[in-house]
Amino acid sequence: MNTFVPLIVGLGGTTRTGSSSELALRFALKAAERAGAKTAIFAGPALEFPMYAQDKSERSPQATELICMLRQSHGIIVSSPGYHGSISGLIKNALDYVEDMRGDGAAYFDGRAVGCVASAYGWQATGSTLAALRSIVHALRGWPTPVGVAINSSSKIFDVDGACLDTGVEKQLELMARQVVDFARMRALGVDAAPLARSAA
Repeated sequence: MNTFVPLIVGLGGTTRTGSSSELALRFALKAAERAGAKTAIFAGPALEFPMYAQDKSERSPQATELICMLRQSHGIIVSSPGYHGSISGLIKNALDYVEDMRGDGAAYFDGRAVGCVASAYGWQATGSTLAALRSIVHALRGWPTPVGVAINSSSKIFDVDGACLDTGVEKQLELMARQVVDFARMRALGVDAAPLARSAA
């Protein structure tokens, strides 16, 4: 029996507490916990970092903490709202700070599965936002899970307590979270993850 407990780090949401993208992130992390992982979350206001600048070495305490946790992570979940057809500046700026991990033994997101969630008002924006997220994950050397979740927030998806009201979205978030955890366990056991990688291509 595999007793390895992976750390899954989630980042996402907006500066508005309780946004659909943040609720989706929290739901996915709870699903990861049910699959046997431990989790950490950086949501909304916790991601309000100064604009990333490669020529500046100063880091806010919040940015330092995020990078520290990402370095320890075995898997990642990113949840972004769709702003004008792509990910929000808040999420992109946070991901730009991952450049600080370029010299790590596992540079950027190398060796980690990354679950991607996009939430937007309408299907066109959800699709393009999800595609942008997956492209960024590839650029950061991560492995996007085969399942990426697109959420059309034009209808009510979560209640005030964070429960998912849409069965389809619920199943997708659960499956995506399990894929992140399963990939982390395969890596820990040295199991060939190529089938999952091919599914994600």
